[in-house]
Amino acid sequence: MPKISAATVADHRAQQRRALVDAARELLESEGDAAAVTFAAVARRTGLARNSVYKYFADRAELLSAVVRESAPRWTERITAAMAAADTPEQRVAAYVRAQCELVRDGEHRIARALAGDRDAAALREAAGHAHRELLTPLITALVELGDNRPEFTAQLLQGLVNATVTALESGAPYAPTTDRATTMAVAALSAIREEHKQGRGELREAEGI
Repeated sequence: MPKISAATVADHRAQQRRALVDAARELLESEGDAAAVTFAAVARRTGLARNSVYKYFADRAELLSAVVRESAPRWTERITAAMAAADTPEQRVAAYVRAQCELVRDGEHRIARALAGDRDAAALREAAGHAHRELLTPLITALVELGDNRPEFTAQLLQGLVNATVTALESGAPYAPTTDRATTMAVAALSAIREEHKQGRGELREAEGI
């Protein structure tokens, strides 16, 4: 049994597991390629024997899923913090767009990009799907405040705009003007949604003879 540096065996296992996840994330960030994450590579970074990694993860897909689950809260916290600092629903939506662009600018999105084309991508979809739902939650809340009667659908469409912006940034588009354009488009879409909602209410009132 390896030397235990924690108070209990359970704490030791948690520390080792954390170290393996951190090593996998560091490889993704530095190499930009999920193929770099192998049990041999993470074992070298943590000082473990390659076979010892199997005590914590059944296979690399499970390890990569853990990276997604444990990285997502950092991304979500940055986005929700930016939105919480805004005063109006419109400003919160703008902050949602800008915060994700900032993640790309700061290199945080490299993990998601590296995983997207991995051979175990299918196994990662469940973990990524949960992260995606967590990401949309604050946006949906802002849309509800705006009176959107289909906030989940609108959130998906706005995230599509963000995804296109992310792709442009990763392809070399200049950060500031690209982010400004995406933010302007998102806020303009909210105005259209508000007007559509007002017209819908007006038509309903006319139908009811009010």
